[in-house]
Amino acid sequence: MTDPADARTHLRADCANCAALCCVGPAFAASADFAIDKPARVPCPNLRADDLCGIHDRLRDRGFPGCQTFDCFGAGQHVTQGTFAGRSWRQSPELAATMFGVLPVMRQLHEALWYLAEAATLPAAVPLADEIDAARVRTEALSRGTAEQLGVLDIGAHRAEVGQLLGRISALVRSGPDHRDADLIGRDLRRRDLRDASLRGAYLIAADLRGVDLGTADLLGADLRDADLRGADLSRCLFLTQPQVTAARGDVSTRLPVALSRPAHWR
Repeated sequence: MTDPADARTHLRADCANCAALCCVGPAFAASADFAIDKPARVPCPNLRADDLCGIHDRLRDRGFPGCQTFDCFGAGQHVTQGTFAGRSWRQSPELAATMFGVLPVMRQLHEALWYLAEAATLPAAVPLADEIDAARVRTEALSRGTAEQLGVLDIGAHRAEVGQLLGRISALVRSGPDHRDADLIGRDLRRRDLRDASLRGAYLIAADLRGVDLGTADLLGADLRDADLRGADLSRCLFLTQPQVTAARGDVSTRLPVALSRPAHWR
């Protein structure tokens, strides 16, 4: 089976080739995730003139875990270097509104490509290989569109189409219970039957999953903020992303899929 990390190199953030779009475009609300309020399209005060974060190695300590959790799936550099051919909102302020508007669309396209790359590696999904490849080709073609085309793209409809395909793939892989969209906030789930379950969109905030083997559980869209994953085995889980992992709590004994990295704060 192909290492899914190989097909996702371009879907990983490369801040050196971005114009700090995520540090300017989104609004921040003072909360557990952000230490300050920041209006949309206003540069974060921690942003340096070279478009890099001045506190990148201290985000969590300085009250910005939301920044540490955020992942653009490589959309930032694609928008900057591809869609806008290396131009920046700094040098061309007239591009700012369009650049910041395109970023969330591109991010959703790249996130879909992340899931499709994983799906293509699953032996059980072979019967749907042609559909997976067609969805990938279509999504990549959309990501190469102009700023104007991306601005009017019905990204919700495209996400729904890809989501339906991923749901069919999940059903081929799993055999466990269905807990889609379940409210499991703060629950002790150590004795709950979640192996190979569908946990799509489930609320697992602050849930206790210590030592749990989730098998091939589908975690697409599951909210894992502050979930306790110490000693848990998520190595075969479906559609798990780095932001979900970074938002959770774990340790050196937590097992993750090969395409994901152990967050620094877990150590």
